[in-house]
Amino acid sequence: MPPRENPTYRQGRLGTELRKLRERAGRTAREAAGMLGTDQGKISHIESGRIGVSEERIRKLATFYECTDQALLDALCAIAREHRGQFWWDEYRGILAPSWLDISELEHHTASMLLCCTVTIPGLMQTEDYARALFDGGLIELPREELEARLEHRMRRKVVLDRDNPMPFHVFLHEAVLRMRYGGRTVARAQLDQLLRDTERPHIRVRVIPFTNEEFFEATTAVSYAHGLVPDLDTVQIDTPIGGFYLDTDAPLSRYRMFFERALKVSLPPDESRQLIYHVAREM
Repeated sequence: MPPRENPTYRQGRLGTELRKLRERAGRTAREAAGMLGTDQGKISHIESGRIGVSEERIRKLATFYECTDQALLDALCAIAREHRGQFWWDEYRGILAPSWLDISELEHHTASMLLCCTVTIPGLMQTEDYARALFDGGLIELPREELEARLEHRMRRKVVLDRDNPMPFHVFLHEAVLRMRYGGRTVARAQLDQLLRDTERPHIRVRVIPFTNEEFFEATTAVSYAHGLVPDLDTVQIDTPIGGFYLDTDAPLSRYRMFFERALKVSLPPDESRQLIYHVAREM
């Protein structure tokens, strides 16, 4: 089977973690290839996510690397067993950009998520009319079919909050988000009403960073911290106007843990946040 041209983020992450294990063990790619009875180029493809790797080979490499973290190995093997067409977002392959599928994949496999937004309501909490207003406001007018596919995909992403055992979802919103009137008063008011209903769900916690906050808090783009099934698989996703990117090494993960600790400090408690959302909605 030829190497994948566009591995998903999660496929790439499996390779990245195997590379980390190899490097921590002080082993070379040539040595790993020798252990598996293959060539160094194949190890390179495995570690870049361009080709898959079996559970048997993962455990063989782990023994060679003297890795005893069974929880991590089980999580990596679970990734290896996944296949294209297994999940709902695969229906959009070839229709939407791969980055749209990657965020669905990340949310599906996340144990819990922290998110901070300063301009828009998070995608998982958007109403269809609100999302449509955002897509309509882009620099390039979208063809109708792509617009409808984006809307449908965004609404379907909400399944992670609706399933029987939903992930804990903790959201920090700057007050500016509440006062934006994307789509007009009616659309914005309906979005805030939906946000209020979401705050009543036990697994969702919303905290607002008010205009009255006097401490500087550096948050100019949407940031998500996705907790993996094991800490080694934690991921930060940064959303920017030109596309999102992912961080999964120790230093940035530590930095963004501190980022969310700071967000907790400067935001209102959930009850006060709910009151502020209610009053802003009533003012529209």
